[in-house]
Amino acid sequence: MTIKEVERLKPIPKYIRERIERLDKKDYSSPCSQLRFYAYLFLWKRKEPIKVTVAVKHYRKKLYMKQVAVHALHGVRCFVKDMEYGNYLAMGYKVGWYDQGISKYEKYYENRGWGWADDKYYDPYAPIVNREVIDRLPQYKYSAYKLYNRSNLFKYLRIYEQYPQAEMLLKLNLGYFATSKQILRKVGKDKQFRKWLINRREEIVGHGYYIGALLKAYKSGNPIESVQTLLENKKKFCRRENYREIKKLFTATNELNAFFQYAEQKNVGFSSYTDYLRACEYLGLDMSLPKNRFPHDFKRWHDMRIDQYHTAKALKDAEKRKELYEKFGKIAEKYLPLQKSGKDAFVVMIARSPQELIREGDFLHHCVGRMNYDQKFAREESLIFFVRNASEPDTPFVTVEYSLSQHKVLQCYGEHDHRPDDNVLEFVNKKWLPYANRKLKQIAA
Repeated sequence: MTIKEVERLKPIPKYIRERIERLDKKDYSSPCSQLRFYAYLFLWKRKEPIKVTVAVKHYRKKLYMKQVAVHALHGVRCFVKDMEYGNYLAMGYKVGWYDQGISKYEKYYENRGWGWADDKYYDPYAPIVNREVIDRLPQYKYSAYKLYNRSNLFKYLRIYEQYPQAEMLLKLNLGYFATSKQILRKVGKDKQFRKWLINRREEIVGHGYYIGALLKAYKSGNPIESVQTLLENKKKFCRRENYREIKKLFTATNELNAFFQYAEQKNVGFSSYTDYLRACEYLGLDMSLPKNRFPHDFKRWHDMRIDQYHTAKALKDAEKRKELYEKFGKIAEKYLPLQKSGKDAFVVMIARSPQELIREGDFLHHCVGRMNYDQKFAREESLIFFVRNASEPDTPFVTVEYSLSQHKVLQCYGEHDHRPDDNVLEFVNKKWLPYANRKLKQIAA
C-alpha cells in the first residue's frame, strides 16, 4: 500500500465497531478515559492481509474510536495518523483527538494526514477482533494461527512463511517459542531435538523458560530447571552492583561459571557468599585456594568464618577504642587551659572522654555523642566544651564546638538543638571565646 491508497481507507466498518465495543465493555465494565487499542483485518486486493489499529477512549460517557495505524503483512513500513510515541501511558503512545471534538487544540502531531515509519514502530498491543479473515487465504490453512494467542499475529505469520514448523510448536502448546528463530531452526534440522521437546512438553508449558535454557539443557543433558536457574543467577548477578567482591575474585568466564555451578549445587545465595568472602578477606585467608573459594560444607564454614570475623573485629575495635580514649584524654589535657570558671554565672569545661560526649548528647538529646565528634576531637580539628550553670556544674546545659584552626565557635546548642538564651550566647562569644583564643596562643607559643 501507498500513502495515497491509505488515505482512501474506508471508515471503521459497523460490525467492527460493534465487536470493539463489546470487547471493550468486557474489559472495562465502566466508562474508562484511559487510552487503549484494538485492531481489525481486511484483505488488500484479496490477497494481502492488512491490520488497522484503532484507538479507543471514553469521553463524557461516549465511546470514541479512530484509525491510527495501518500495517501490511509483508510491508516494511507502517502508516500512522494522529499518534505519537513518547510517553509512559497506553504502552508508550499518545493519540490526538481534536477531530473528534475531545481536545480544544490540535496536538503538534495531528492533522498532517497519514505519515509512515518503520514497520516495527507504532504497533501497540491491540487485540485483533476478526482473526477469521486469515481463513480466506489458503497459504495459512495449516498455520494453526488460531492457537497463537498473542496480539502480534503478523509476526507469527511472517515466521510461519519462513519456518512452517512453527505450527508444530503451537499444537504442542509451546506458542511462547513459536516465533523464536533459534528454536525453529533447531526443530527443522534436528530430529532428536523435536523428540526431546515433545517428551518434555508438559514440563516446559507455563514455566517461561529462556530459549537459551532449552538449547543448553538439550545439549548438556542437564535438567531444564537447573539450567534456567543458572542463567537467572547469571543475569541477576550481572545486573547487581553489590557483588563487586565476587566479580573481583572470579574474573575469568570459566571461573564465574564454576562459581555459579557451585552456588546452585550448594544452594548458596550471592549475598551469603559476599558475607563469607568479606569475612575471609578480613581474616587474611588465601582465596586463591579452592578449599576457601568452594568449601564443601558452605553453611558450616560460612558460620565459622562469620564468628571468627566478629571476634577479630571486636578485638580490633576494642584496641581502636582504647587508643581513641587515650588520644582523646591527651588532647583534652593539652587544651585544659581553655576552660573557664570564676565569678560569672556560667563555667566552661572541656570534654575529657568520648563517654562524656555520649552522656552530654543523651542528656540534651542532640548528636554530640554520635556523628564522629570524638574523632574530630582526637584529630584536633575541633574541641567540644560544656557550658554549665555555675550553681550546677555537673548538669549538662549547653554544648559548644570550637574550631582550633578558625579560632571561632562552630556550634552552640542547648537541649534538642535549641538556641541558648541571649545571656548564654553573650557569655560564650564575648567572654569565653576571647579568653579561649588568648589561651590558645599561649599553648601554641
